[in-house]
Amino acid sequence: MKISLFITCICDAMFPSVGEAMVRLLERLGVRVDFPEGQTCCGQPAFNSGYWADARAAARTLLDAFDDSDFVVAPSGSCVCMIRHYRELFRDDPERLEQAERLREKTYEFSQFLVRVLGVRDLGAFFPHRVTYHPSCHGSRLLGIGDEPLELLSAVRGLEFVPLPMAEDCCGFGGTFAVKMANISGAMTDEKAEHVLETEAEVLTGLDMGCLMNIGGRLRRKGANIRVMHLAELLAEGVERA
Repeated sequence: MKISLFITCICDAMFPSVGEAMVRLLERLGVRVDFPEGQTCCGQPAFNSGYWADARAAARTLLDAFDDSDFVVAPSGSCVCMIRHYRELFRDDPERLEQAERLREKTYEFSQFLVRVLGVRDLGAFFPHRVTYHPSCHGSRLLGIGDEPLELLSAVRGLEFVPLPMAEDCCGFGGTFAVKMANISGAMTDEKAEHVLETEAEVLTGLDMGCLMNIGGRLRRKGANIRVMHLAELLAEGVERA
């Protein structure tokens, strides 16, 4: 089994520790991991803004980069969801559409891959902190991520899990939405940060660094001392502590 890492733009540019954590965890599970250097942006910003020709150019590069992979695993439900849209981008290109369908079938968000494909729920981690979890919109609403992250967290020894009030509400990021509708986005983020503070958690975790960066920024502005971590980072640190 060859697992290819699909490291999203925001992780590549700003949060490389997320990719490193994924590698450590997967290799610990005996998985052979590679990183196709030809990968680029999935094309989501262009797609969402209506620039489909530019989105196709990015998508072609990604399709070719992962064509030989057995599985593709990413730390973002949002970017995995974008791959689902490739069937729209290439509906008039049968050859690329077939390639897009192959990529769709073998691409997973990280927590989904651990639980659904590898059947792993307990990594033997120890993380003695009070933790709350934010479910990102694309992952939960469009990709169907449900209990997988919670199952992984429930197996972590020492971890005290606190449900996040109004967890299903958007954090206000939404990529280009945060730029186009800045005032509305800011109000949504402020509300989300207040709910995080209600939990009195020491750590906020989630599956998309865009959302976590957004919420974490607002928490810092409020002077909150809450650590913000991708689920892969939390699990990797917990495994190393055990």
